[in-house]
Amino acid sequence: MKNIYIRIIFCAGLVMLMSCSQISLDSDFLGSRPESSGADISKMFSSASEADKVLNEAYRNLPYGIPTSLNNKLGGNILESLTDLCQSFRDNVSDGPMKLYYNGSLSASTANTSAAYHFAHETDWTSIRYAWLFIENASAVKDYPDMLLRRRTAEAKTIIALSYFEMLRFMGGLPWLDHAVDVNEPMNFPRQTFAVTVDNIVSLLDEAIPDLAWKQDSVNDGRMTKAGAMALKFKVLQWAASPAFNSETRWHEDADEYTCYGNYDASRWDKALAAAQDFFNEVASRGEYSLIMPEDDSHRSRRLAYRKAYYDRGGSEVLISIRHGFGPETHNAFINQRPYSGPTLNYVDMFPWADGSDFPEDFDWSAPSRQPFFQHVDGQMVPTRDPRLYENVACPGETYCDGTSAPVYTNHASYKDGSGFLIMKYILQENSDRAGRPVQWAYLRLAEMMLDYAEVINEAGDGPDAPAYSMVNQVRARVGLNPLPVGLSKDEFREAVLREKALELGFEEVRWFDLVRHDRQEDFTKTLYGLRSKGNDLTRPTSFTFEKVALTPRFWAENWDKKWYLAPVPQDEINKKYGMTQNPGW
Repeated sequence: MKNIYIRIIFCAGLVMLMSCSQISLDSDFLGSRPESSGADISKMFSSASEADKVLNEAYRNLPYGIPTSLNNKLGGNILESLTDLCQSFRDNVSDGPMKLYYNGSLSASTANTSAAYHFAHETDWTSIRYAWLFIENASAVKDYPDMLLRRRTAEAKTIIALSYFEMLRFMGGLPWLDHAVDVNEPMNFPRQTFAVTVDNIVSLLDEAIPDLAWKQDSVNDGRMTKAGAMALKFKVLQWAASPAFNSETRWHEDADEYTCYGNYDASRWDKALAAAQDFFNEVASRGEYSLIMPEDDSHRSRRLAYRKAYYDRGGSEVLISIRHGFGPETHNAFINQRPYSGPTLNYVDMFPWADGSDFPEDFDWSAPSRQPFFQHVDGQMVPTRDPRLYENVACPGETYCDGTSAPVYTNHASYKDGSGFLIMKYILQENSDRAGRPVQWAYLRLAEMMLDYAEVINEAGDGPDAPAYSMVNQVRARVGLNPLPVGLSKDEFREAVLREKALELGFEEVRWFDLVRHDRQEDFTKTLYGLRSKGNDLTRPTSFTFEKVALTPRFWAENWDKKWYLAPVPQDEINKKYGMTQNPGW
């Protein structure tokens, strides 16, 4: 376990990895960090401001879904590139999707630092270490008011819970660290079962929730809240109740107690449902959280309301906000690499027309009855689909971040062969849209909670009821879509919710986990498509011709193995014999 051990013992060794010149990370509460000039424990906890630096370092190392200097998983690519929503075309040596997944070469025997998750090399352990260090030492700080100390301790427990939940989703059961590990401790960290790991995470959240602020003020925005911890508890219980792990049939022939329950228990859905009800009852009682609504009924206003919901800090929708920087330049690497990956036509086809009616499965791309993205009316390109499509995907006819027509049609001067689409989420339509807008990763927001609540109502009972429909329809109404048809079966409603989550939460690291926990192997093996389009003008086309094309098949299409649901444990970690075991199939 040396890789974990090295990452988590730096505070015990009283040496920080970062230089003093790197202390200023963000203009909010993350702006101060532990001293790097040989500070010992007494110095690090000599005052509330010094102790806060330790906790801030735990915050700083939380998972972030967009590639940054602190988070380069998949070699700087995105998790959706492993799903049916997106395809990578960046064929360089570090590209995780192309080099490890599409060709099936990921293994436990090599140091796959470009994998989606590389056990023992992730910053989750760093967050856990700093959070426990804070919990164990902050009580000695003389100038911490009692209420603030309790609140900061609860934040630290929530950070540990979130870090373990991230690992649970990629790895299954884990070695459980319940204190700040000392350099002289025996190397004995046995793997806990799936059930124990879930229970430990939930217990930490139950301890934290009573002492957290319901919602942070503008100065402390980004710190953990009671609302965020309650929502996270629900997410953990939903994961545990989901079909891949809560079933009489194990999800893989080699699955064991470390990677699932091994049986089905309906009460697991009931626990998830109760946690969701607790959260929404608290929202109804306390307020302060609600969907961000458009200023008027125009397509543009609906799109901008949706943008505010996932992009802007503060507001009434983000429940857990993670920061790796302050200015838009934090996402420059993500923006610059986007020409080398693109959304699939499979994803684009999920988006309905602007009124909410389904886009036809048999749409004739060779002779379309109407333009599928924009109609040119009175000199304007008028969008015809769900506003969220355009905020997630740069389609033919759209303006891209450089202010020019998106280079997704073949006769564009800057066209690069790919899927025929580009990602728009987190890039925004024009560079000016990002000016003055501090960035964040919205790890969990209200719309996701609403859709997941609808799912759990459906799964815990005999199908959807009025509250389940209401949750989905509120999310749809924000962007002008009509309600779901009534009378859906349990299976039909599940499909509707999973699709709605893909539309609402595209490129927010949700789709991969939904496919895994619902055991959706058919979505990992289906044929993926792109779209070749040609504009009637080189620079500002007003109409297009189209050709639907199959993308290069992934290894999974003919060689699917459910082992891919969880990441491999590097063999060198197992060889250290501290207690970690291999995941199924690896």
